[in-house]
Amino acid sequence: VQLQASGGGLVQAGGSLRLSCAASGLPRSTYAMGWFRQAPGKGREFVAAITYSGGSTSYADSLKGRFTISRDNAKNTVYLQMNSLKPEDTAVYYCAATRFGNLDLIHEYDYWGQGTQVTVSS
Repeated sequence: VQLQASGGGLVQAGGSLRLSCAASGLPRSTYAMGWFRQAPGKGREFVAAITYSGGSTSYADSLKGRFTISRDNAKNTVYLQMNSLKPEDTAVYYCAATRFGNLDLIHEYDYWGQGTQVTVSS
């Protein structure tokens, strides 16, 4: 199983980025996908998640309205559109896959990508 996150980079405050996570090798099942982030010196935190069908999404309360998660199952890819970025959004962003469970809990996820760095300058 491989989850390849990409799309990170350096952006000025107020700018936008779109992260992608391409999944391969997942067992033939319906996986929900999530995004988490980890800032320097801090723990990993939930960002957003989406069910396999895409019919249900969830977000960290502090990010609602700025971030949007979506997926294209034909491409086995999940996206995170990040708008109005702030310096405090600077972190390594990870995508993850899970079959079951509470989608905002780290320990519910079975597979993790390697992360992509997002840096927001003020």
